[in-house]
Order: sequence, then C-alpha cells, then structure tokens
Amino acid sequence: MEDEVDRLVASWRRERPDLDVEPLEVLSRVSRLARHLDRARRLAFSEHSLEPWEFDVLTALRRAGSPYQLSPGQLLTQTLVTSGTMTNRIDRLAKKGLVERLPDPSDRRGVLVRLTEEGKDRADRSLAGLLDQERAILGELSPAQRAELASLLRQLTAPFDNIPG
Repeated sequence: MEDEVDRLVASWRRERPDLDVEPLEVLSRVSRLARHLDRARRLAFSEHSLEPWEFDVLTALRRAGSPYQLSPGQLLTQTLVTSGTMTNRIDRLAKKGLVERLPDPSDRRGVLVRLTEEGKDRADRSLAGLLDQERAILGELSPAQRAELASLLRQLTAPFDNIPG
C-alpha cells in the first residue's frame, strides 16, 4: 500500500539524493495524521455545537471530577493558553451557560470555574462522538498494533510534555 508520503519521499530522494530524508517517512505521516484527526475532531465537536477550544475547556473541567471545577490557573496548565485567552474563553462559555464562575473559598480574590449541567452533558456527548471518530481512524490496526503505536508515540511526545514552562 502506497500513500502520499511515499510519493513525497521518492520525489525528494530523486531531487536531493545527498540528503537523508528518512525522518519524513515518520514525521510527515504524523503531521498528515494530525490534520486528518483535526478534521475528524472538528466534525465530532460541531455535531454538539462546540469549537475545539470549547471542548478542551469543558473536558478539562469534566475530568476534574465532581464538582467539576478548576481555577483559571489550573485550566491554563491543562489547555496551554495564555491567561488573557483563558479569560476570554471562560467569558464566552459562561455566556453560553456551559460554565459558571464561583468565588474560591480558599482565596478571597480567586474564582473557580465550574461546569453547569448543560456543560457537563455537552462534554459527555461530544467526548462520545470524538471516540467514535477516533475508533474509525484506528480501525485498520489490531489492539496490539494500537498499543505498540501508542508506546512509540509516547516515547516521542514525553520529552516535550516534560519540558518546564
């Protein structure tokens, strides 16, 4: 079975035989897969009237467990956005009735962001839709192949995830 990356690599080997283009065989596929995954995710989220960033915030709160609340700082850490961006996102989600701001009982100046029932329901339904999309993407792989791929990708991503700041 040949894919677009095979054609790309063959072209580079023909045009630049002086370069070792072997990294493209892995990382171009990862990049292309990321684009396909992004499309599938957008489709799954749009079926529940969510944008990808909304899904990220809602599911961060959902994963926190009952009472489904986090500080804005904790949300920043989990979603990798700036504080100004997070403030804007919380405002927009609150206007949609998906989250609410509450005073932080342990910090008089702080707030907590909590999922509303509608936000929890939307997070749960969109996650189920996402998992259906992702199962379809992985459908050609056996369980053992999926486990091996997950392990190999973990080796590549862990160093990035463990960089401070």
